[in-house]
Amino acid sequence: MIRKLLVSLFLLVSISGLHAEDGSRLWLRQDGTANATVECLLHSLVLDKAQAELKQFWKGNPVSLQLFSDAEHVALGREGYTIRTSGENIVLGSVSEAGLLYAAYHLLRLQAMGEDIASLDIRERPAYDVRILNHWDNLDGTIERGYAGHSLWKWEELPGTVSSRYEAYARANASIGINATVLNNVNASPEMLSTDYLQKVKVLADIFRPYNIKVYLSVNFASPMVLGKLSTADPLDKNVSAWWKAKVQEIYSLIPDFGGFLVKANSEGQPGPCDYHRTHAEGANMMAEALKPYGGIVMWRAFVYSPSDNDRAKQAYLEFQPLDGKFLDNVIVQVKNGPIDFQPREPYSPLFGAMKHTPLMVEFQVTQEYLGHSNHLAYLAPMWKEFFDYVAPNTIQAVSGVANIGDEANWCGNDLAQANWYAFGRLAWNPELTSEAIVQEWLKQTFTTDTKFTGPMEDMMMRSREAVVDYMMPLGLHHIFAWGHHYGPEPWCTIPGARPDWLPSYYHQADKEGLGFDRSHTGSNAVAQYPESLAKQFDSIDTCPEEFLLWFHHVPWKHQMKSGATLWDELCRHYEQGLKETRSFCQTWKEMKPYVDAERYNAIAERLQIQANDAVWWKDACLLYFQTFSKMPFPKDVERPVYKLKKLMKVKLPISNYERPTPDMLPRDGKIPAYKNK
Repeated sequence: MIRKLLVSLFLLVSISGLHAEDGSRLWLRQDGTANATVECLLHSLVLDKAQAELKQFWKGNPVSLQLFSDAEHVALGREGYTIRTSGENIVLGSVSEAGLLYAAYHLLRLQAMGEDIASLDIRERPAYDVRILNHWDNLDGTIERGYAGHSLWKWEELPGTVSSRYEAYARANASIGINATVLNNVNASPEMLSTDYLQKVKVLADIFRPYNIKVYLSVNFASPMVLGKLSTADPLDKNVSAWWKAKVQEIYSLIPDFGGFLVKANSEGQPGPCDYHRTHAEGANMMAEALKPYGGIVMWRAFVYSPSDNDRAKQAYLEFQPLDGKFLDNVIVQVKNGPIDFQPREPYSPLFGAMKHTPLMVEFQVTQEYLGHSNHLAYLAPMWKEFFDYVAPNTIQAVSGVANIGDEANWCGNDLAQANWYAFGRLAWNPELTSEAIVQEWLKQTFTTDTKFTGPMEDMMMRSREAVVDYMMPLGLHHIFAWGHHYGPEPWCTIPGARPDWLPSYYHQADKEGLGFDRSHTGSNAVAQYPESLAKQFDSIDTCPEEFLLWFHHVPWKHQMKSGATLWDELCRHYEQGLKETRSFCQTWKEMKPYVDAERYNAIAERLQIQANDAVWWKDACLLYFQTFSKMPFPKDVERPVYKLKKLMKVKLPISNYERPTPDMLPRDGKIPAYKNK
């Protein structure tokens, strides 16, 4: 009894000793009173930042920052570095100032994680020269698919008023190796290129430069018509080309290290070269010619799809593969990791490997558009590692991520969602890192190095993405989300006049015979876009990996799965497993209470409970709906539904695609908020 009392008292003291935190410090939470000894004979904006970081936070032996030109350091590239113990000193070496900045952050990361730093011999080189965040921020402050408040960029205040968050943002990115950012939405306003806005962009570029971060802009292809009052945006028109060259010259006069343009063209209503019967290559090359004298690049998105094609998943390949080798060398084609649209699980886009004469970059989505927004825990490193299992890292030239950052105090809308920003940066630097290693780094820096916390939390984080797949869309199901905002299930969705490929039934193809989209040789034959060995594997219902089964096949309800169960029973058990996992997350987090301050503990607990409630909603909605086709009973080991299908079909969340729902909007405990039934 006395022992229990003492333990309880200890825990109480421990909890009370944890200072409340709002998550704003991210993974950069070290005490800043070190006053370390740092030696560097040179000075510059970047070197001064590296020195300042070390002087404030480093608590070990004296550190020397040195520029080298020997073969070893040259081989590590401009941003690579070494960290070595030399007697009583630690020497950071690189061929560039940027490399020394990254070395400084690496050293501080080791300290924050409690690693042994007595004898260091580290060599690092980033896998890609461009490691970039894509912000889908609009000029009015909204963020398309943004779930952490409004935009960081207060355009109405710039250039006169500068938020301290801008430098904090740059520092966070530099600490994980991100070296570039696109400031605005790919659905770009032409106004972004106006002189007034370029003056605002210049302020941000000046803040980011000491952290080795280049600024890029998303541009609207029709900008010459809107801003330049031209009658056309035809890329082969001499006046259009001249307008872009003049605009690029203006940009570089303000921002000499400007990175270049990101372009979404001829997709979802955006203007592009195809409007003038020109190819994507002709459009991209025209812009690339304007940027080339300054070292700028064009990132041209391959996210295109036609409402007339019989399979949306094929469209990017059909449009872009014939253009292989026709892009200038400062054009990089930016391809989403999967062929549809950032689904919880997709096979990789077959464009990777099919354009051997064109630089390609992968586009990941860090913000959780299809993974519960920032309400649900979904650690995404395993998803991205899954992509690299199929696409060798050395076959692509750059990595981009759609940012999950907003102006909320904790940056990402959920403290646990910060892990995805961190993981993106670390994998962009080194795609060979394991998901486990990355999450351990993040946990130790963000919360505590105590293994009683990091062990259970690593396990929970590593299970989280698969749990989301299970309770949302297991076995290759995809795109059965609610209309518009993509939060919650709506497999029955019908919108009069809507494009078929914007509706769930286009993808799940549920009928009395079975479930799934037939992309085999008997269906759309999307399998033919993959290498022969994979095409053969995906094409057969017997050899197709079960995680992609309903992606590539229309499968009979009574089809026998590898487990011996029917497709229907297997589907039910996946939804059940996903639900059980979310409940286990809530329990695990309760056990973590002694190790986390009250503010972050309560905020995360609320999100995990939302997720557990939503998993019930997803399970009941999908299984009750698909049961109307299968006509099969639920397995005995699957929890009975708590909702009625008719009621679930009336749920209409009062949100746009710019925000996440609040708890009061969501179904819970078998009840649906009354206002949703209007």
